[in-house]
Amino acid sequence: MPLRMMFQDEARFGRINEGKRCWSPRKHRPEIIQQIVREYTYAYGAVSLADGQSDFLILPFMRGVDMEIFLREVSERHSKELILMFMDGASSHKGVKVPENIIIKHIPAHCPQLNPVENLWDEMREKFFGNHAFSSMEAVEDRLEEACLSFENNPEKLHSITGFSWIVVEL
Repeated sequence: MPLRMMFQDEARFGRINEGKRCWSPRKHRPEIIQQIVREYTYAYGAVSLADGQSDFLILPFMRGVDMEIFLREVSERHSKELILMFMDGASSHKGVKVPENIIIKHIPAHCPQLNPVENLWDEMREKFFGNHAFSSMEAVEDRLEEACLSFENNPEKLHSITGFSWIVVEL
């Protein structure tokens, strides 16, 4: 059974936004809408650094039950492979039922810089969510789905964002 090494993380997306710098013509001040609506959804993602292949799932909460749903989905998508999955030590990652073809290894606490998926969330927020105010959670989820599919369908781009040289060299 071939081995696939993946890094996993989840991120919260919602209707709270903050204005970011953006381009505008000289002598024009751009109008940026800001909103604070405390509604959220979560994107779960796992990335294979060797080839840029990724798996995403949008779920309403960050709980152990939701992590189990995500792990089952990844397991089914890669049913003929053994997956070594690195993830942080969030409470929702503890005590979950792990499918037989997945081995979980935890990244040291307080070290998000060791997880390449963190860069992916930054890129997603910048390119798909920057300076946008959403009228509903459905609109947030639609944009999040668009972003996830964009990365799933473009492994070269994803590899360029998450392919940390100190990891890729060892693959």
